[in-house]
Amino acid sequence: MKHLLYIGSFLLTIFLVGELTAQTMPSPVDTSKVTRIKINFSDFAEGYKEADMDIRKLMGNVELRQDSVFLTCDTATLNINDNAVVAKGSVVIQQGDSLNIFADSLVYDGNKKIANLYGDVILENKGQKLFTEFLTYNLETKAATYTNGAVLTDGATQLSSEIGYYYIDSDQAYFKEKVIIVDDNFELKADTLAFNTTSKVATFLGPTRIDQGDAKIYCEEGYYDIVQNKALFSKNAQYLKDGQSAQANSMTYDGSDDVVTLEGDASFQDEDKSATADQIKFNQKTKVTELSGNAHFEDASQSIDADTILYNEETKKLITKGSSVLINPPQYLRADKIDFDDATGMGLASGNVYWQDSAQQIIIKCDNVDYKKEEDYLKAYGERTLLISILDGDSLYMTSDTLEYSRAESFDLDSAKQFVAYKDVRMLKSDFQAVCDSLVFNQQDSVFQFYKNPLIWSDTTQFSADTISMKLTDGQLDSIYLVQKSFIINTPDNYFYNQIKGRDIVALFDKNEIFEMDVYGNAESIYYLIDENNAYIAVNKSICSDMVVDFGDNKVEKIKCFPNPKAELIPMNKAKHNELKLEGFNWESKRRPTTFTDLF
Repeated sequence: MKHLLYIGSFLLTIFLVGELTAQTMPSPVDTSKVTRIKINFSDFAEGYKEADMDIRKLMGNVELRQDSVFLTCDTATLNINDNAVVAKGSVVIQQGDSLNIFADSLVYDGNKKIANLYGDVILENKGQKLFTEFLTYNLETKAATYTNGAVLTDGATQLSSEIGYYYIDSDQAYFKEKVIIVDDNFELKADTLAFNTTSKVATFLGPTRIDQGDAKIYCEEGYYDIVQNKALFSKNAQYLKDGQSAQANSMTYDGSDDVVTLEGDASFQDEDKSATADQIKFNQKTKVTELSGNAHFEDASQSIDADTILYNEETKKLITKGSSVLINPPQYLRADKIDFDDATGMGLASGNVYWQDSAQQIIIKCDNVDYKKEEDYLKAYGERTLLISILDGDSLYMTSDTLEYSRAESFDLDSAKQFVAYKDVRMLKSDFQAVCDSLVFNQQDSVFQFYKNPLIWSDTTQFSADTISMKLTDGQLDSIYLVQKSFIINTPDNYFYNQIKGRDIVALFDKNEIFEMDVYGNAESIYYLIDENNAYIAVNKSICSDMVVDFGDNKVEKIKCFPNPKAELIPMNKAKHNELKLEGFNWESKRRPTTFTDLF
């Protein structure tokens, strides 16, 4: 009997629907092109009128259809006139092969094809699920809308927001207010966001923040490709990580290489470091930061400018390319390339190197420089190394194959700077010149030590010995010490040569003019005497153990020989001038650097 009632109720429902559909019913909308909602099945059906409306009450396994859309529920109230349904209990909408919507209840306008779903609403599409408590879905446009918060899941990715618009056909969704995306790789918070559910690309339409472990990114425009793990951040883009911060016109992130790239007015700050460049690229795998274009890097002790700067955070090594400038006050270094190892403090500069110590008033130009800033050590080398030192307002120029500049401990344990130059050393200053194989200069006592075939020239005088020491006071000649095989030659005309020879000789100067010469051991001299008209009158030859020569106006005024001196005065017309040469005489004017070019 119950089965007959079920069947009878179902047949009655079909009959009534067919009858009412055929009738002309008043309606506020044009239904001429609207498909009517059809009843496929229900366990029970009841038809009645309510305020001139034809109502069908359906219960138990209800299934309705409109075109290719199916609706199932526990109970449904169908308004035949308005082509509308109110459904309750286990509501399911099926549209096509991939879209399913589940809800506790539904109000559906069949003319407008708009469904309002309530309760535990779940929209499923191509493996994605949208969870909310209220959803408006347009079956015509396939657009879902919510305004009271929802969560969209896709595998390991979860998106939530207060307001959302989901366009099924275009796989495009828009989310507003408290937008949050959580993924295995990151967490994203935004004000407004567009999201393609197929390509998994999130487009930022307002202030957006991404947390990726200890790294955080902020921007107001851009996109994030979840599948490719790539992103573009623009408009006020900022990056934070482990106390580091960065800004740029735009940032890109490539998850495959774990590389963050900052483009346009890029800047980077750390606790004790900062950098700016046209582009900054940070590789989170290799820990290498690359600054390109107008690159500038600085820390507490130095600053570097270059075309390109590479810095390895783990090894603490820094490399520059292109014209590079390193400033470590009071020192300044410019080169085509600079390599620096922060861990060891060692650096290498190469190509057109220019180094300056403004405190010491020293400039070095060379091909290559090795330096260690903590120890104030510098080694310059290459084809020809040039040193320029300012002494009492006058420039001293020196060239050599290699030059070392370092801190040396003095006798009183004060810090002092020292030069060591070797291989073909040449020196040029307005009041003296010198050549040797190698030299040492201590800035504290201003003493030059010349080694191996040294020669010094001052005015018309040449000094030579096995070893020579030259002391400066306030940038001017103070004294010259000649040790072993000492020889001094003076000639005003390159024809007649005054000569002094001995084991050791000390020459004393005042205002760059010699005023006394002391000869110790095996002293010999040949000296041309002149009258008040500067005419030669005789040649004096002297031999003794020690000798003191007094000068005035760069001329010999008195020679004192002791003990047991031997002297000979030869008139000019009787002297054999070509033979008046002491043993070891060698006037080497061709080696004397008199111009800057001679140094090279």
